[in-house]
Amino acid sequence: MEIKIVRSARKTIGIRINPDLTVTVKAPYFVSNREIERVISEKEQWIIKTTEKIVIAQKNAECQDIKYFTNEEIKELADKALRLIPERVTYFAKIIDVSYGRITIRNQKTRWGSCSSKGNLNFNCLLMLAPSEVIDYVVVHELCHRKQMNHSKAFWAEVEKILPDYKSSVNWLKNEGIILMRRMRS
Repeated sequence: MEIKIVRSARKTIGIRINPDLTVTVKAPYFVSNREIERVISEKEQWIIKTTEKIVIAQKNAECQDIKYFTNEEIKELADKALRLIPERVTYFAKIIDVSYGRITIRNQKTRWGSCSSKGNLNFNCLLMLAPSEVIDYVVVHELCHRKQMNHSKAFWAEVEKILPDYKSSVNWLKNEGIILMRRMRS
């Protein structure tokens, strides 16, 4: 993150997160750089949380004039998903060494995928609008539930064995995927 230090005749150190997600630290002339760095380090979690809140607020603002998906668009996405996702499930199931039941494609507002205790897999048709590595992440995530029906450390270790960089896909779903889901009619 970009940090800009501005010195002035003020009495205390102040930290501000700007709309462009840069950080401005205002400090008195008499405060050392070392003290400023200590304060920044001390406030690191606040800076991260505040930055995340700004990003979410910006995403929400982008969604004000939502263009909802039409029934035709949803059908096209579902048809595409029915062609692609079973292929990816077959591919990764062999690598993970698990079996699975039925594969269903749905248009959901809150989930990207799920795995039942019987091994049936559900996937959101909106995945067809995600990058291929994100689609693969959701497939691997659900297949790893065939080994661990929870989100324990052991589960995430299974996911990471297959996709070491899975966290970038998780971030994409949190940041970009939320916009896609908001385009689904209630």
